[in-house]
Amino acid sequence: MTTTALPHDQPIGTRIDWLFDLAERHAREYAGPEAFLARQRYLAQYPTAILVLKCMDGRINIPVATQTPKGIILPFRNLGGFFQLGWPHLGETLVASMDKVIRSGRQALMLITYHYSRGDERRGCAGFHYRTDDAREHTFEIQREVSTLFGADHGSVYPLVCGFETDEDALVVHGHDGQTLNMAELSTDDIESLPQRLLQLLPDMPTQIRHDLLPLLTGNLAHIADIRRHQRRLNIEHREWMICVGRGFDWLHLPNVALIIGPYSPDLADPIRKAASIIEANMRAGRIPDDGFLLFSSVPYEDIGVDRARAVLKSRFMARFATDVVRESYPELASRMTVRETVLNWHSRSVEALDR
Repeated sequence: MTTTALPHDQPIGTRIDWLFDLAERHAREYAGPEAFLARQRYLAQYPTAILVLKCMDGRINIPVATQTPKGIILPFRNLGGFFQLGWPHLGETLVASMDKVIRSGRQALMLITYHYSRGDERRGCAGFHYRTDDAREHTFEIQREVSTLFGADHGSVYPLVCGFETDEDALVVHGHDGQTLNMAELSTDDIESLPQRLLQLLPDMPTQIRHDLLPLLTGNLAHIADIRRHQRRLNIEHREWMICVGRGFDWLHLPNVALIIGPYSPDLADPIRKAASIIEANMRAGRIPDDGFLLFSSVPYEDIGVDRARAVLKSRFMARFATDVVRESYPELASRMTVRETVLNWHSRSVEALDR
């Protein structure tokens, strides 16, 4: 089996080996001199910090869809793309991230996303039961919460609602008074008009942030054009075989492989049970082998010593917690569960497996 093939039909041991090989290749590419210099050059030109709140669906790969260097966009992923800023851990994490940005003299753009399929609603967001209107309305609620947390004038943190159409990876930018800018309706010929379009769509957006949003949109236009040239096959079948709990899964942007649960909600048991039910259904339907599935915990750290030790403890706790939930709710499925606990070196993006 090649390292690029999705290993849905392989034995669980082979799938796990493939997974760690994927993580290692991503870390190698991220830490290479070309990638490092590309990030430094990009940030010198476009200093705005970019965060994205999105569903755990592996199709929603914003860096690829905008042709942005790896490591520029900070993702927050959760099952169904559901977030509430009143959740203690999420609020504290966002505030800490914004504090670093503001202290460095930069502004921040927060992309709040929902996703849907133009061609088939069943390729939309399962977390919202394929109801795009509900998913969209939730993103506007998050936008209101961000304004409450960081200020309604948006001078430092600008919350921007964006749709993501997964058939062509097209961004849909939501502006004032219900206006939208659908990148799928434009072409590379429209690049020169984009600054004026953005000014009309988002008149309250700070000039620097609007300037730094432009390369994401022009990159998205190029990406859409590339997809249309290649006429890619749309994969709609759910074949997830792993449950991921924690943060630091940027490297795992693949469709129908993993169910990713961010450590944000005060009730982690509910999304873990939902993820386990999906894994069980996939086995029962024969979409994945029934020889096992993977429970994978990850916590990033920035410094050695205390910070890494904290990450180790947190990763072990989340793995134990998720294991207990699966064993209590799905005891038969739990007998086929393999657990891997890891931490992620945030600077090198290296996944470090912990001894059990």
